[in-house]
Amino acid sequence: MDQLMGKFGSYWLGNKANKELNSVGDDINSLQSSISGGATWLVNKMKGKMQKPLPELLKENDLPVGIFPRDATNYEFDEQTKKLTVFIPAICEVGYRDSSVLRFSTNVTGYLEKGKLTDIEGLKTKVMIWVKVTCVSSEGSKLHFTAGLKKTRSRQCYEVHRDGITVEKF
Repeated sequence: MDQLMGKFGSYWLGNKANKELNSVGDDINSLQSSISGGATWLVNKMKGKMQKPLPELLKENDLPVGIFPRDATNYEFDEQTKKLTVFIPAICEVGYRDSSVLRFSTNVTGYLEKGKLTDIEGLKTKVMIWVKVTCVSSEGSKLHFTAGLKKTRSRQCYEVHRDGITVEKF
């Protein structure tokens, strides 16, 4: 009986180990979609994909490089759907040279097109009260923010990276 139980235990452990090893490949592939921030960068690097810095991606799409806080370095960009997700370590506010203030959630998502970031989630601006920004578009020296009403600001104010100031709630 002991031999039979020993063989059964070995068989069961062997099958369990095989299942675990076979699922490692699946886990690595699903890891990218289930984690955020810097870990995604690591998964992309393991897969052989290297992503360009966020300021470079913004510049290529005719948006100012300083539109996000300086510590917003990790992001995901889907080339097919054009969906951009920017990861920010903490909810923060950034003040710009024109006295405007933007408030960022820890995840800011939108669809990136040439000169535009549309369907934005996770971004607000102060216009008497905090208002959700739904679109940012660039036109020459102007940057247009759509937050209920379209607000035009000087693009030059957003060309420099700035530090965000941590706030308690979005």
